Amino acid sequence: QMDVHGRIREVLAETIREELAPEHQQLTTDDLIKALRQRGIIDDVMKELKFVTDVNEKERTSAPKPSTHFVDREPPVLQKTNIDPTRRYLYLQVLGGKAFLEHLQEPEPLPGQICSTFTLCLHFRNQRFRSKPVPCACEPDFHDGFLLEVHKDSLGDGSKMVDATTMLSICDPVHMVLIKTDTFGETTLVASYFLEWRSVLAAENGVTNVAVELLGVGTESKVSVGVLNIRLEMYPQLNKTLSPEVIDTQFALERQKTAEKERLFLVYAKQWWREYLQIRPTHNIRLVKIFAQDENGVNHPVCSYIRPLRAGRLLDTPRQAARFVSVLGYERAPVIGGGGGKQEQWCTLLAFLCRNKGDCEDHANLLCSLLLGFGLEAFVCVGTKAKGVPHTWVMTCGTDGTITFWESLTGHRYIHRPINPDDPPLVEQPKPLYPYRTIGCIFNHQKFFGNCQPSDAVEVCVFDLHDESKWKPMSGEAIKSVCAPGTTSSVPPFPPLCASTVDPAVTSNEIELQLRILVSEHRKDLGLSTVWDDHLSYLLSPALAAYELERTTSISAGNEEFQDAVRRAVPDGHTFKGFPIHFVYRNARRAFATCLRSPFCEEIICCRGDQVRLAVRVRVFTYPESACAVWIMFSCKYRSVL
Repeated sequence: QMDVHGRIREVLAETIREELAPEHQQLTTDDLIKALRQRGIIDDVMKELKFVTDVNEKERTSAPKPSTHFVDREPPVLQKTNIDPTRRYLYLQVLGGKAFLEHLQEPEPLPGQICSTFTLCLHFRNQRFRSKPVPCACEPDFHDGFLLEVHKDSLGDGSKMVDATTMLSICDPVHMVLIKTDTFGETTLVASYFLEWRSVLAAENGVTNVAVELLGVGTESKVSVGVLNIRLEMYPQLNKTLSPEVIDTQFALERQKTAEKERLFLVYAKQWWREYLQIRPTHNIRLVKIFAQDENGVNHPVCSYIRPLRAGRLLDTPRQAARFVSVLGYERAPVIGGGGGKQEQWCTLLAFLCRNKGDCEDHANLLCSLLLGFGLEAFVCVGTKAKGVPHTWVMTCGTDGTITFWESLTGHRYIHRPINPDDPPLVEQPKPLYPYRTIGCIFNHQKFFGNCQPSDAVEVCVFDLHDESKWKPMSGEAIKSVCAPGTTSSVPPFPPLCASTVDPAVTSNEIELQLRILVSEHRKDLGLSTVWDDHLSYLLSPALAAYELERTTSISAGNEEFQDAVRRAVPDGHTFKGFPIHFVYRNARRAFATCLRSPFCEEIICCRGDQVRLAVRVRVFTYPESACAVWIMFSCKYRSVL
């Protein structure tokens, strides 16, 4: 900030001119420091320096947060990165982008004006990073450095510094996902790229610059989006670098090995499909999905989209995991033009999490992976819901044979009891509550089964997976060859989940304040005045907490206290009305517009009468990956005049 270097240089040049002119004596360091001290520069610098260690000490014994919970608007502290000198690091710098032609016409954003931004998310060997958002432009101004530890948890002897040859065998790429956030906070996936970083092992001085061309996603996976300039550097520097030929040979061998495995699996899958069709010709219309396209338009076996995923301390129960997956936004893969065809795009986990929304397949794959991580036997089911719409959901098999369906978009669970079509008509049959109609196949990270029962209707389906006359299995060995973690497969390893960065209390307050302003303005347009009842607003909190608890655990609690408190707050002869509603986004204006579409809510917001008092309460529940469940309750009380 002070341009210390410039000032020191000026002083030193001046000192040397003055001191050396008369008798050309040798200047010592002490003389130079004395000169700097005389001119007060050292003192200035010492004043300006903020020592990071002090700040961290202060943070550990931080003063208790004030009860009103205002966020301290102190400048964010730069965290010191502890570099372990016995470890190898890859320092990846993003030095700007160019040729993002879609943003060629964008005007320069005015200072303080909200504009759409680009954010770059990285994942490498269980480490995740996120760049600072930069305004969208033809040449976006990315300037970020990321320090990636090369041997994070594996590679045997941690005490030995990993050398170039060992690093050459680490085939994990750096997965980079570019997200665009528009002015309303809506995110879109712009590009997903796998950076091969090992070229740096052959670089002369351990530094290499690469221009990475990013391609679009989905239907635009062949179209260039823009170019990122990236600089890679090894820390500490390598004692000896490899020759480029060695590296090229290694890459060629890996590609060859992967291609051969995928070719063999394809041959096997074709053979399996032929056998499956020979059981019944009608099988060719069943939804048996063996391969699926990722966001870059590359085909992978469906089993490779699933791995047991442990959420550390971020999620405590399988039902909480289902709730978390259901509050991630739902969005069909975008299609250009009409035609009603479903654009198929199964996103890699990093792209799904960074965007914070995805299609039903993305939700089902994530939920299945989390349930497997919790030690359940979980499968993704591919089939249809009403009107023959293709759909995927998750199923778990209990040790006692109980089959539970989990709807990944809502978090609902349904117990499956098959109807026996051969029963006499008088036998009471279970009524299915789930929305699923047909089921073609089920799979997880190790198994794949095609449904070969006479009917593919879910209600008559028997999930006896050991009976090959009902479910045709795929060879576990074949699946393992292309889907097992650690194989040189083309599907990236799963990133770890990140804790939420959203402060629930602050966000709840902000949304509540914005809603109060929106309601007051709306009533003003109708010629109505607005009086807020803060006490009544506070009383709505327990109800919102109970609704979220019920969504997570299916247990409803605390309703009696809430009703009692409301009865006490509403005097005799007054009427109370309340309307709760749930969102998975934090945009108050959009939520308000949705609320007004409900006649019940509109009746409360536009309430006329004697002694009308309005109340609104917002409660934001945070989940990993900045996913949020937002509960809003509007209510009013007024004197009933008949």
